[in-house]
Amino acid sequence: MSEPQKMTPSEAFVETLVANGVTDIFGIMGSAFMDAMDIFAPAGIRLVPVVHEQGAAHMADGYARVSGRHGVVIGQNGPGISNCVTAVAAAYWAHSPVVMITPEAGTMGMGLGGFQEANQLPMFQEFTKYQAHVNNPRRMAELTARAFDRAMSEIGPTQLNIPRDHFYGEIEAEVPQPMRVDRGAGGERSLNEAAELLASAEFPVIISGGGVVMADGVEQCKALAERLGAPVVNSYQHNDSFPASHPQWCGPLGYQGSKAAMKLISRADVVVALGTRLGPFGTLPQHGMDYWPKDAKIIQIDADHKMLGLVKKITVGICGDAAAAADALTRRLEGRTLACDATRERRAGETAAEKEAWETELSEWTHERDPYSLDMIAEQDAEEGDWLHPRQVLRELEKAMPERVMVSTDIGNINSVAHSYLRFEEPRSFFAPMSFGNCGYALPTIIGAKAAAMDRPAIAYAGDGAWGMSMGEVMTAVRHDIPVTAVVFHNRQWGAEKKNQVDFYDRRFVAGELESESFAGIGRAMGAEGIVVDKLEEVGPALQRAVDLQMREGKTTVVEIMCTRELGDPFRRDALQKPVRFLEKYQDYV
Repeated sequence: MSEPQKMTPSEAFVETLVANGVTDIFGIMGSAFMDAMDIFAPAGIRLVPVVHEQGAAHMADGYARVSGRHGVVIGQNGPGISNCVTAVAAAYWAHSPVVMITPEAGTMGMGLGGFQEANQLPMFQEFTKYQAHVNNPRRMAELTARAFDRAMSEIGPTQLNIPRDHFYGEIEAEVPQPMRVDRGAGGERSLNEAAELLASAEFPVIISGGGVVMADGVEQCKALAERLGAPVVNSYQHNDSFPASHPQWCGPLGYQGSKAAMKLISRADVVVALGTRLGPFGTLPQHGMDYWPKDAKIIQIDADHKMLGLVKKITVGICGDAAAAADALTRRLEGRTLACDATRERRAGETAAEKEAWETELSEWTHERDPYSLDMIAEQDAEEGDWLHPRQVLRELEKAMPERVMVSTDIGNINSVAHSYLRFEEPRSFFAPMSFGNCGYALPTIIGAKAAAMDRPAIAYAGDGAWGMSMGEVMTAVRHDIPVTAVVFHNRQWGAEKKNQVDFYDRRFVAGELESESFAGIGRAMGAEGIVVDKLEEVGPALQRAVDLQMREGKTTVVEIMCTRELGDPFRRDALQKPVRFLEKYQDYV
């Protein structure tokens, strides 16, 4: 901690940001924090002005997830702050250390209904791990530091709420040095119990979750998997938690995941849930399979003790760091004869066979097979020519992916199908809106990721509906030289929800159609490059061209892919029922 010095609260605030290594903040300028903003530049801090504050918070999320450091977002009090709620919620479910700085109406005007006044703490209460309110300017450095410390120790967003008049004045302050928690492997008893379970397991399977990525624990996960000869499956939307080239990698569980992963975990007698809360959407039945092993013993490892046994019944719960716990278990198994040693070769053969069968099915799965999709393909082909089948497009994009790529996906039908086609070799490479499932996520998040890792290719996937919510941030990428590649699947519909109208509402389509101008053309109007793809053989070259423009020339490109209207499985089969109508005028609507 520094010696106390005379300074303004704005200086105390900015110096605390510097102490925490902040170099980039995302947001829109505003009078509420202008006194602090005035000294960002001499402090070595860049404010990246965005088009909309939701985009700023998504950028902070992407920045944090790639760098492992804080992502910081700021905005004008009132509407500028309320615009961030959705994106902070997404960061909450991604366990991103985002610090949401919320300048507030001045203390002498609170409660009077003044301009842009709002009670800003309740807005974020559900989606933050900690909320600090600067109730006195002399506490500026203290509470700013605590918001940054808690974002890392609690592994999630925090809020720093500052009345706008508290930036001014003269105070004595000392700038605290960051405090970081040193996480351990977990309790000795629970680790020993888990080791004994694994020693007796004949078909262990590891779920590698987001906690493995956040703990930089992929190597420790690999070591444990190799000692056990265990298949490794990714938790939902964490395809980057284990290298796809590894022979024991099997792909993701959950919605639109890998059949190989699901079939193999269904045979498990012991499951190691490493760094995952086992969320319900990531373990739901898929591809007609209720694959969760009902009789398996579950070892769950999570840094948050409240997640242990919350969703699935477990046998052993370990509250610990995923990397440290995996390492501790591997060391406990060294030199021991394990039950699974005798079945290692057989299990390796089963793993390879299931993966090969799934890859073959994916390659042959050129379009969706349900009657509605077949009807739409025929109708669209007659009207517009042979537009592209989403699964074929996703396979071609997969083949064209550059090394060390970072990919963000939005919510939606084609983006969800993409889960089976996205493979990564290193962590901090894949970003999705997780359980919050909000549209408008992919583009701003990949801009934030790119800002944190300018040497890596950055690609966003979005459907045309979600793209409409976020495409204005193309201007942010262009204006501030943060080049990215956006792949937009243009099928002119809200596909995920439309599938529910097919399966549950007898194809009565309400509000699902989206007719749009060329998104590549709109991208060009915003200063980006634009490429329209309507032939399958052009998909891979278009992506490669766009990435080349990004990495060599610093240009953002919108790749617009013209897709058929065929639809994958619905999102919410678990939450919908066939309609029942009692009033006579609605009897036809069943």
